[in-house]
Amino acid sequence: MDFELTDEQRAIRDSTRSLLQSHPGTARVVADSPAGFDAGLWRQGTELGWSALAAPEEAGGLGQGVVDLAVVAVEHGRFVTASPFMPTVAVLDALLRSGAGHHAAQVGALISGESSAAWAFTEPHRSPTVDALQTTAVAADSGYRLTGEKVTVADASAADVLLVDAVLDGSPARFLVPRDASGVKIRRIESLDITRELDDITLDDVHIDQEAILGSPDTARAAIERTLRLMTVLACAELVGVGEYLLETSVEYAKTREQFGVPIGSFQAVKHKCADMRMWVQASRAATLHAAMSLDADEAGTSPETAKAVSVAKAFVSESICKTAGEALQVHGGIGFTWEHDLHLYIRRARANAALYGDADHHHKLLCALLETR
Repeated sequence: MDFELTDEQRAIRDSTRSLLQSHPGTARVVADSPAGFDAGLWRQGTELGWSALAAPEEAGGLGQGVVDLAVVAVEHGRFVTASPFMPTVAVLDALLRSGAGHHAAQVGALISGESSAAWAFTEPHRSPTVDALQTTAVAADSGYRLTGEKVTVADASAADVLLVDAVLDGSPARFLVPRDASGVKIRRIESLDITRELDDITLDDVHIDQEAILGSPDTARAAIERTLRLMTVLACAELVGVGEYLLETSVEYAKTREQFGVPIGSFQAVKHKCADMRMWVQASRAATLHAAMSLDADEAGTSPETAKAVSVAKAFVSESICKTAGEALQVHGGIGFTWEHDLHLYIRRARANAALYGDADHHHKLLCALLETR
């Protein structure tokens, strides 16, 4: 694949990298505090246009696409940044595509960065698919009542609104729920990735008004699938950033760490490890950008070609960056096992992202199903 970032995309990458470099140690601060992310850093990111990036210009956004969002997500992975970037832009995308004009104020708040959002989709012991939804919505009291459980929801406790996917009259449906609505209970869970907040949510007979529903039952399935694919691509982009950091730091360490009077990078075994890491990271970047470009080219985000590109990316990138993390640990040797070294933070992010929105095995099965329908 022949792909080069545009001047605008390079500017987005460089400004994001510069901002994140100016906040060293943020990941450790977040890991040691009850806050899910650095609110000051998030505010500065929204001033750079993170949240407005893919929103259309007529709505007050910058009119860019999924590739541009992926560029920002790569830098988040490079610095294991904790921010509500991914769920906020995904919920914003869903709101804009729903055509719900009565949510204009919420759209404006998300674009400006005054508000953040979380996507409540995955359910306990269920695969990340639309057909696995068990949370129920029932029409009642001039609105709806939601009941169910959601798990591994990113940044829910700090979000202003939750996009909740449920089943209404036997069909998928989407609802915008205030985080502080009566009956919403959010619990932060202990996660392998200590630099990112993940929450479980209980919806106990939560009452919302009629305007809370997004779109129609006829369009909900396609809308949920697009959000799932967008979040999957952004998770892959973060993994690419993790891999780039691991490759760069491993090569630099191999150049300076000496054993038997010479740099360990002169040993053939270490050279092979670094070469494998470079191959995996470069291929992961290509697969992720291809998936992002497929989403940009597919307005609905539901074509078989897009589904294939996204699943290929998630399956390959998850496995490749986890292998990269393992090799980085081998190159670093004993120091890589210490709490004080940042390597474990990147390994944690790699393994956590590899599991989110379907692991490699899940996406291999989706690819097999796509091939069977051809």
